[in-house]
Parts: sequence; structure tokens; C-alpha cells
Amino acid sequence: MDAQGLPQFFILVAFITANIPWLSDRFLVVFSVKNKNAWVRWLEWLLLYGVVGLLSIGLEKKLTGVWYDQGWEFYVTNLCLFVVFALPGFIFHYDLKKHIWRKK
Repeated sequence: MDAQGLPQFFILVAFITANIPWLSDRFLVVFSVKNKNAWVRWLEWLLLYGVVGLLSIGLEKKLTGVWYDQGWEFYVTNLCLFVVFALPGFIFHYDLKKHIWRKK
């Protein structure tokens, strides 16, 4: 993959990663959890935010050769974007799933 398509691919990976806690009943898609409640889902979501952040730092260093230090505003903006990315999975899990199962 060339450097031109890498940002779009990274945004797609971030979108999918933000939705994993609500679409999977396993912790980090690997570990089986007996009762995955809302707190576990939010913890998993926060961990995945960190993973995506580390991935972005790695990609930036690979593409530019340098990691540019950012202020707190940058990370808060990215956190808000990750919240927006997670909205479809959140709505599916807490609202649409019961409507879909009720119709069957």
C-alpha cells in the first residue's frame, strides 16, 4: 500500500476498532467473558483507543521519520472522533439489536 491510501485505510481501521466492543461479546475479540457489561465495554473501548493512538504514532514515524509532539487539544479531538466512530456499534448494541430480535 502506498502513502496515498494509508490515511483512508487508517480511518477505516479506527472506525472498525471503535465499534468492536459493542459488536463482539468477547473482550478484545480474543478473551471469553462470562458477562460483558457496559463497564467492560467502555474499558475495552478505551484500551482500543490507546491501541489506535499507538498505531497512528507508528504510522506517522514510518511515513515522516519523525514523531511530532502534540498538545492535549489534539488528543481530545481524536477522542471525540473515536466517540463518533463508535456511535453505530453503540446504537446497534443498545437499541437496534432488541428491535431486530423482536421482529424474528
